[in-house]
Amino acid sequence: MTAANASRDPGRYIADNHRLWQQWVPLKAASDDYDLDGFRRGGNRMRPLEREEMGPVDGRSLLHLQSHVGLDTLSWARLGARVTGVDFSSHAVEIATGLAADVAPDARFVEADVLTLPDVLTGSYDIVYTSNGVLGWLPDLRTWARVVAHFLAPGGFLYLFEFHPSAWMLDTDTEDPELRLRYSYFGEPTPLSFEYRSPTSVPEARIPDVEYVWGHTMGDLVTALADAGLRVDFLHEWPFVGWRLLPFMERDPDGWWRLPDTLPAMPLSFSLRASKPAGPARP
Repeated sequence: MTAANASRDPGRYIADNHRLWQQWVPLKAASDDYDLDGFRRGGNRMRPLEREEMGPVDGRSLLHLQSHVGLDTLSWARLGARVTGVDFSSHAVEIATGLAADVAPDARFVEADVLTLPDVLTGSYDIVYTSNGVLGWLPDLRTWARVVAHFLAPGGFLYLFEFHPSAWMLDTDTEDPELRLRYSYFGEPTPLSFEYRSPTSVPEARIPDVEYVWGHTMGDLVTALADAGLRVDFLHEWPFVGWRLLPFMERDPDGWWRLPDTLPAMPLSFSLRASKPAGPARP
């Protein structure tokens, strides 16, 4: 994977990412990694950690931001939530809607850019959920946090499970079993550009293009949520991640990928819950 800085405005980066995602989605959805037919037959993609931290969702309304093809959204539906998924890829929304017809017919999916979602979606939700590689696609966490707060009902909460900012610093190209720093923790004025990597089960499906990602610190995230009027209930850091970030990582029985015991532990992912006050703020 290579990286370089670019010099265009955020709207152009987002447009390029959107164009690339429109190409990615059918490939990913057809891959063995996603196994849409297997998901139709049953099962749930939510790991015990996420289910425990979220708590019961039965009968609660849930808005899933950046929902992709709906596997996680519909997993929450299978646990009893009334779900709405949002993604900016029309192909993702089409696939998710088709999947919902077989899994949770009351689920709905909306095509929209999360940063302008209030322009196309109304209502409020008990839970806003998003996870696993979402924040890096966003140039502006303050706007994102305001969108989250906008859609949360009083007393509702955001649950986020995400790649840790410190893990963004690592050189993921190395095959040697050692940790090498390559990128700044504090991000750059413009996003990094990375060569596209194919779905692992469709290695022949190469797309000669790049993706753009923005770096955000933990301070950026917490401050954005606080400025939007949300209260952080917990922030947990974890020494594992949901996918094979480095080639020498090892998978544990729960499906998490960890560093070998020969390397020092470091935060690779984190989970956060932030609540919207149930009533007017005290003076």
